[in-house]
Amino acid sequence: MPLRSNPLLYEINTWVWLEELRQRYKQPLTLATLPDQVFDDLAALHIDAVWLMGIWERSPHGREIARHLNFLLEEYRRALPSVTQAQIIGSPYAVYCYAVDPNYGGREALATFRSKLAERGIKLILDFVPNHVAVDHHWTVDAPDALVQATAEQAAAQPDLYFAAPRPEAKGRYFAHGRDPYFPAWSDTVQVDAFSPRARQVTLQTLCEIAEQCDGVRCDMAMLLVSRIFSQTWSRPELPDQEFWIEVIGGVRAQYPDFLFMAEVYWDMEAELLAQGFDYAYDKRLYDRLLHESPASVRDHLTAALSYQRHMVRFTENHDEARAMASFGRTRGHMAALLCATMPGMTLFYEGQFEGKRVKLPVQLGARPQEPIELETQAFYRALLAEVNAPIYHEGVFTLLGTLPLSGGSYNEPLLAYTWSHGSERRLIILNLSRDSVAQGRVMLGDPTLGSATVWRFTDVFSKAETFVLPTDSLLSGGVYASLPPNGFKVYQIEAAER
Repeated sequence: MPLRSNPLLYEINTWVWLEELRQRYKQPLTLATLPDQVFDDLAALHIDAVWLMGIWERSPHGREIARHLNFLLEEYRRALPSVTQAQIIGSPYAVYCYAVDPNYGGREALATFRSKLAERGIKLILDFVPNHVAVDHHWTVDAPDALVQATAEQAAAQPDLYFAAPRPEAKGRYFAHGRDPYFPAWSDTVQVDAFSPRARQVTLQTLCEIAEQCDGVRCDMAMLLVSRIFSQTWSRPELPDQEFWIEVIGGVRAQYPDFLFMAEVYWDMEAELLAQGFDYAYDKRLYDRLLHESPASVRDHLTAALSYQRHMVRFTENHDEARAMASFGRTRGHMAALLCATMPGMTLFYEGQFEGKRVKLPVQLGARPQEPIELETQAFYRALLAEVNAPIYHEGVFTLLGTLPLSGGSYNEPLLAYTWSHGSERRLIILNLSRDSVAQGRVMLGDPTLGSATVWRFTDVFSKAETFVLPTDSLLSGGVYASLPPNGFKVYQIEAAER
């Protein structure tokens, strides 16, 4: 079965998470031997899917690079001052081969893990890195024409961009490192040639093998394979007849029609990736607006068509971004998380977010510092996850509302309000997007079905003690009064009090 609408996705840093479970249970656990309690704890989060980040075998050559680059060593020490060489395991995005890392127990262990998730109604998402593979990946030997090739002269002139293949079987071959056009090349990777028929063939084969093992993939830096981007990055003006993703996703779906594709995408290219076949795309623009921009920019962003919003992946943190507690702070982080989780679309949570972790861990590390649990944050997420598990958020109708100032004048511009309705159930969500100002105003519901009762009761979902009633006439003419502190929010359950 496909995911329910507006699903919840939980990203796990697999290596670190499994190491900590081994320490907790004092056993050499694999994905196949995890206690049932681990799966029950995941199910208790009411999530729809788990994303096991970093499941594939990491590059030995990439590991050595990760252990010797000074700027990375500085980053490791900021996150884990006591870091050792053994704890530097290399990047999961420099894939040596698409085989489940032996540290996790291999392919059979993953199959057991997936089966236990499925018993609890949870899907499994894994990584796919389309733009590049590790410098010592087997494609440098058996599919060199799938990669951007180079010459010895280029490698000598631009050693940061071109390199000699390190595998003995690929001796004498030169390739380009994977890159994003706005940053230096990734020195532990080799660039896939998006225009090469061979690259598309081996990518399709790889994805079909992955599709045997999970329910979907999160595609790293997916926009780099779009023809116009690849052309600009690598000065390749002659474009292929068909886009990379249209060809590859179409090929996978021919064999696995329900397989899910999620795009990590930036540069306002979300709609373009969705049009090429992706089911979901990162909403990094909303993240940036919540973090840095005005309430008006956030509200304007959320006025996009629902047909588009439903395919966005909302988040306040993931392995690439700073921890929400460090970047947003507690109060704004909670408000932003609630907004993400109660809007149409997928919500991505990152393991450690619910406990209020603050340290952003480099993906090359296999251990992290111990941090105290933020009890207030833990309680908030427990309540939020229970609330957004309600069918109304997955089967109901979403309506964005308008707000008006109070009759004597008030600062209502930062208020954002919307409703969910499903049968006789209703929710009203009101948020103050301002970081530093109280917002007051009237929220206009404009729902003609409210005439089915004469009085309506409003109960705060997060504080059951806060309840008030409004006559229907007053509600339809004057709306709901709202006064919220900076970053404040209310989630009201609306029920008929008198008919």
